[in-house]
Amino acid sequence: MSAEDRQNLHAFRDYVVKTLDPTYILSYMAPWFKDDEVQHIQAEKNNKGTTEAASLFLKFLLELQEEGWFRGFLDALGHAGYSGLYEAIETWDFRKIESLEEYRLLLKRLQPEFKTTVNPKDILPEISGCLISQECEEIIQVCSNKGLMAGAEKMAECLLRSDKENWPKTLKLALEIEESQFSQLWIVDKDAKNVELKVLEDDEIETSDIQIFYKEEPECPNLSQNPSPPSASPTFTQLKPRNYQLELALPAKEGKNTIICAPTGCGKTFVSLLICEHHLKKFPQGQKGKVVFFAIQLPVYEQQKSVFSKYFEKLGYKVAGVSGATSEIVSVEEIVENNDIIILTPQILVNSLRKGTVPSLSVFTLMIFDECHNTGKHHPYNMIMFNYLDQKLGGSSDPLPQVIGLTASVGTGDAKNTTEAMEYICKLCASLDTSVIATVKDNLEELEEIVYKPQKFFRKVKLRTTDRFKCIISQLMRETESLAKKIFDELGTVTLENVFQIQNRNFGTQKYEQWILSVQKTCILFQLPDKEEESRICKALYLYTSHLRKYNDALIINEHARMKDALDYLKDFFANVRAAGFDEIEQNLTWRFEEKLRELESVSMDPGNENPKLQDLSFILQEEYHLNPESRTILFVKTRALVDALKKWIEENSELSFLKPGILTGRGKTNQNTGMTLPAQKCALDAFRTDGDNKILIATSVADEGIDIAQCNLVILYEYVGNVIRMIQTRGRGRARGSKCFLLTSNADVIEKEKINIYKEKMMNDSILRLQTWNEAVFKEKVLQIQIQEKLIRDSQGKVERVPDKENKKLLCRKCKGFACYTADIRVVEDCHYTVVGDDFRKCYVSKLHPKPKSFGYFEKTAKIFCSRENCSHDWGIHVKYKTFEIPVIKIESFVVEDIATGAQKLYAKWRDFLLEKIPFDAAEMSK
Repeated sequence: MSAEDRQNLHAFRDYVVKTLDPTYILSYMAPWFKDDEVQHIQAEKNNKGTTEAASLFLKFLLELQEEGWFRGFLDALGHAGYSGLYEAIETWDFRKIESLEEYRLLLKRLQPEFKTTVNPKDILPEISGCLISQECEEIIQVCSNKGLMAGAEKMAECLLRSDKENWPKTLKLALEIEESQFSQLWIVDKDAKNVELKVLEDDEIETSDIQIFYKEEPECPNLSQNPSPPSASPTFTQLKPRNYQLELALPAKEGKNTIICAPTGCGKTFVSLLICEHHLKKFPQGQKGKVVFFAIQLPVYEQQKSVFSKYFEKLGYKVAGVSGATSEIVSVEEIVENNDIIILTPQILVNSLRKGTVPSLSVFTLMIFDECHNTGKHHPYNMIMFNYLDQKLGGSSDPLPQVIGLTASVGTGDAKNTTEAMEYICKLCASLDTSVIATVKDNLEELEEIVYKPQKFFRKVKLRTTDRFKCIISQLMRETESLAKKIFDELGTVTLENVFQIQNRNFGTQKYEQWILSVQKTCILFQLPDKEEESRICKALYLYTSHLRKYNDALIINEHARMKDALDYLKDFFANVRAAGFDEIEQNLTWRFEEKLRELESVSMDPGNENPKLQDLSFILQEEYHLNPESRTILFVKTRALVDALKKWIEENSELSFLKPGILTGRGKTNQNTGMTLPAQKCALDAFRTDGDNKILIATSVADEGIDIAQCNLVILYEYVGNVIRMIQTRGRGRARGSKCFLLTSNADVIEKEKINIYKEKMMNDSILRLQTWNEAVFKEKVLQIQIQEKLIRDSQGKVERVPDKENKKLLCRKCKGFACYTADIRVVEDCHYTVVGDDFRKCYVSKLHPKPKSFGYFEKTAKIFCSRENCSHDWGIHVKYKTFEIPVIKIESFVVEDIATGAQKLYAKWRDFLLEKIPFDAAEMSK
């Protein structure tokens, strides 16, 4: 930056201080601010307020001497959503922000009336575009935690700091729509009526889009031959596409349904931007196109939404998005109707088509499927395309949208030769109604200069020669199995005689995990005439099988990580056992474990028992960082438990601790672990991508697809192998020049499987080349015949009408089989949460404060609920504050469903699998 820019920033500091909440951009400024400065700014906001925090932030900012901080500051403003402030500083023209001063003064005077007369939840969807996305989230939380008046006060504070030129008029419109009394007090300038329609038109995109902001560095800026200079405004329209990108886009620009198959890192997102722009501009005056872009994973959805917004909003198009994280807050119908480009997670459209809120796919003129190789079986992509193909083959006269698929690999399925692979690819084309597969052929040399295919290395390592830890745990497992078997012997029944019989059962394997889950399911559904005896037996078997499963998990950790990590995993488990019911069986099992604990600790601390795999992994990392100290590594592993174990190992290893590992796992919850939240995923990626302290990212499969981490130059697959698609995706994470990819394993079969994947990749490429030689009419006819055949199969199977079961049933605790409630007392809240009404159910559970209380939508999670029967304490769900009501929310996987008439029992993993008659929650019932 120039001295003039620093001087200007100092001169205009009052505008910045009045507008900016620095805590919203601190994460983007991490490369320039020290940790103690960040903490100081956050403390200043907590203790003295936002304005003082902004002043302190600006003081630290103006003291910076490092190159690039000014551009970093501008980019941070853009990423956080401060578009008005960004524009003002970019041009050093603050007139638009200055023009808002009279409305700020007016709102300050009217703040008491605003607080008492405005319902913030009612107007938030309309004015959200005038606020920062985090402010919207905070307003919702304040409403839930402290009530509507506090929420209105928070909203007023946010509006007073808004840098959006249109916020006074947007607020006026929102108040009028909701017929708020405050509308009569809120008077905007006289010619407002002349622009109200324009405001609604231009800003509808923003007004309904409340989201958790997730920024990913898009592929696009790195792919231009003449990128924008540092001082230029960050607009994608300045980018010049490469020749290979134009080649990939050509069939789609000609209006053909196309699958674009090109390597990770080549800029397929930018290609999709080119296609969208061409598509939207081709319509004659009076007609408009409408594009929908699908992304499967939430981080990718956020990344693509940010990219599309930046590119198209400067061209005058309206962009918005809906994902599972925002679908309860915004109206999908309004988002689709009022925008030119809509970014969706695919299940949102599946649900909307089913409900009729989106009447048909004919509302769109172009559909783009990111990672389109997933279009198969019951994936949401396929559900959308079933709808499309039913419309196409059903003779509908309504126009269908153009279809574009993006992927790095179309895959080969189970194909064993090129002919079978061609058939598989044709079926994918039929599913997406495409007759063109676009790959780079004419500009291959240019592509290879941009996309670096990492060198692949295979490393076969030995297991420990002796494993005393495994011997001890295996003995504990045999003892636990014997205790469980004694219960069967006592019963003298044939019902479960074969349950414990399995050939070649090996502890510490995936096969044992599957077997124990099968045994546990059988035991849970075991029934006896004497219900008290049934409860005792089922609870005992549940405990034995749960302990066996944990021991098996520990052996898997021991095989791939340190004995210490496996032992810590078990110690945490037994600590939780002690904190829960801790009945006689659990006391006995805990005693057996603790009897071996001293020996286990001794074995785990013996340096002679170090895992050879970890020694080899350490060698690879030390060698690579010696050659290139600036290396960035992604270490792929199979399970979350292994992510945690390897993170601890690196942190405690004096030769590797400088890597400061970050972790990236999925958002879902498993029996063993709770997933990462979206903000946590964002922080992990930001720390890894911004040349921060994290030099290595330990990840599960969540980092396989779509997420752009351009700096990564080392990929290590630690006992991690999948199909050919996964191989291409994980290898593609290493995008920097001179990248390497290591597969590290003790299993020769894993290396053989990866070599098969390499062969399948060649087979896939050969198959695509052969298909591209086909006459397009012949290809189209082949695709049509597959579609007709698949539709016949679908129709013959019939659309089985899922009829709700209205019969009253019992819910029993899955652990102790104690009675919990009747299904007649279950009510559905907000379409997807299940509560139980009536005082009887309250007697069946106890609650404990939730370790991680949290608000989401209209819910505030306050406590966890557990079975109240003596020595059970099975987790049943959570206790929430919903609007003004305190209600339990139960999870079906914690219960057994028993038919009252027949006594038959069933297990369900998800509520959607249970055809329960859905009775909506009614506030009137709560007052009885």
